[in-house]
Amino acid sequence: QVQLVESGGGLVQAGGSLRLSCAASGSIFGINLMGWYRQAPGKQRELVATIARGGSTRYADSVKGRFTISRDGANNSVYLQMNSLKPEDTAVYSCNANVLTRTQSSGLRYLELWGQGTLVTVSS
Repeated sequence: QVQLVESGGGLVQAGGSLRLSCAASGSIFGINLMGWYRQAPGKQRELVATIARGGSTRYADSVKGRFTISRDGANNSVYLQMNSLKPEDTAVYSCNANVLTRTQSSGLRYLELWGQGTLVTVSS
């Protein structure tokens, strides 16, 4: 069974930094797009950043210049370095990945997976 497991959330003061990690495990034959999303209380989930297999990145305007997404292909992992955190960054952060895996019914196929989410709280 393929899954994504996140770590690194927590409580930090405004202006501080946190680094989120997400590792894919299981029967993996490749990973295309990987990314981070967040959902604040009472709000819809929004894209934070994505990174393609080749390394191209995309960021939400609200985090440009403060957050950096990276990935480690050898370890099937994606990271989010968050600097200059603001109270409005408070949310549950979830990683997302398109993972090539073998399924019982359809053989090799890409599955979109989500992590369990990790809470980031930024105090003012």
